Amino acid sequence: MRIDPTKCVACGNCTYVCPMGAIYIDPVIERATVNRDECVECYACFNGLSQEHLNPTMVRTVRKLFKMMRLRFDPEPDVCPTAAFAPEELVWPRVVRRAFSDPRVPHESTGVEGRGTEEVKTNDVSGRVKVGEVGFTIELGRPGVGVWFRQIQEMATQLALIGVTFEKRNPITSLMSDVATGTIREDIMNEKVLSAIIEIKVPIERTEEIIRLVQTVEKRLDTVVALGVATRCDPDGEERIVAPILAGLGYKLERAKTNTGLGRATNPSNTVTISEVVAK
Repeated sequence: MRIDPTKCVACGNCTYVCPMGAIYIDPVIERATVNRDECVECYACFNGLSQEHLNPTMVRTVRKLFKMMRLRFDPEPDVCPTAAFAPEELVWPRVVRRAFSDPRVPHESTGVEGRGTEEVKTNDVSGRVKVGEVGFTIELGRPGVGVWFRQIQEMATQLALIGVTFEKRNPITSLMSDVATGTIREDIMNEKVLSAIIEIKVPIERTEEIIRLVQTVEKRLDTVVALGVATRCDPDGEERIVAPILAGLGYKLERAKTNTGLGRATNPSNTVTISEVVAK
């Protein structure tokens, strides 16, 4: 994202909208400026503010006159008065920032909007996590913090070392140059996104091993890591295997999602359909 300095009147409204704090008023040029390193191309500024098309010279003049009279003239807080935003045509590799950060943009690798993954919330339809398995969603980054791909790679490579299976229908997996080692393409190492999700699954008996590894790696990463754990319920709609493991590790369990047969039927007719539970 770029802000046109010939239109900007330095009202500062856009600085409050940016979830990454990447917009600031440059005191030298007295214009709003985008820190391109921190901007994740989420378009929250462009989409979050109404854009009027007032004459920039007129607005600046009025603001100066009011300042001389010790009065303030500020636009409404949800408005860019001069439509100063100038979205750039994003090219590779910067385009990956928007794919992971703008929830309205479908990711090319999966066709899914947002971060490009449906996660295990659609497990009743996709059947990703089967009986006796645990699916993990390892989310890195959050608004205000974000995450660099080099940080994502550090988590992915450590997971690969213990032989996990990365979900194929996942944008991070599609950007790996070597899935076996969790290595991500070198040309996007210096790109930053709002957040991204690594998806894996393992046999239930490896649940504690995965959690302890994520805890270890997370301490080395200057970002936020959120771990989602999903498994299938038994025919009674309860989960009695993974829950005790999580409780033993000190996690307070929350029943975040239970899907019961939503979507089209994909399971063989002789298989009992059972729901999944996500604990965070």
